[in-house]
Amino acid sequence: MEKVFHIAVAGNIGAGKTTLTTSLSKYFGWKAHYESTENNPYLIDFYEDMKRWAFNLQIYFLNSRYQQILKIQQGENTVIQDRTIYEDAFIFAPNLHEIGLMSTRDFNNYKGLFDTMTSYISPPDLLIYIKAGIPTLVSHIQDRGREYEGNMSLDYLKKLNKRYEDWILSYNEGPLLVINADELDFKNDPEDLGEVIDKVSSQLHGLF
Repeated sequence: MEKVFHIAVAGNIGAGKTTLTTSLSKYFGWKAHYESTENNPYLIDFYEDMKRWAFNLQIYFLNSRYQQILKIQQGENTVIQDRTIYEDAFIFAPNLHEIGLMSTRDFNNYKGLFDTMTSYISPPDLLIYIKAGIPTLVSHIQDRGREYEGNMSLDYLKKLNKRYEDWILSYNEGPLLVINADELDFKNDPEDLGEVIDKVSSQLHGLF
């Protein structure tokens, strides 16, 4: 029986990735790797001046997630990862480029680096995508009260959501499970969390 080593959780800002990562890691006994936000040296600067810091921020995230994946693939434990390396390259970086916050020169440089890095790693054994509408995302963002996220516009969230939907429709790197956060409140409702756990368990059994 082949062991599953890498489960990744994807979703827009405020979708509930960290909450679900924590809950699943506790239930299944997996080690959790979280997105680096508290110690991120660029994040606050980015939200204050997106054009100046967009490229720096994306390179930081790319490097951070690449290091996480290398540790996962070299280790012996099952790990659940909060956000994937693909989201940076297919959603956030191209969105910043499209809206004029990252130059074409910087974007091409970034994309080339991503292509080189991902040629040396394997995709997740299971990708869990948290699908969420704008009202759900806004509610979650307001609830957690991160000051630097207060500058985000609804248009920015909408553009990201559209890119997420397009990416998931074309995702073919491996097994995929979609969780609808508009219908399942896995943070506050134990029954909804139980339903998500059941879905994950069924998907994992199908991988063996």
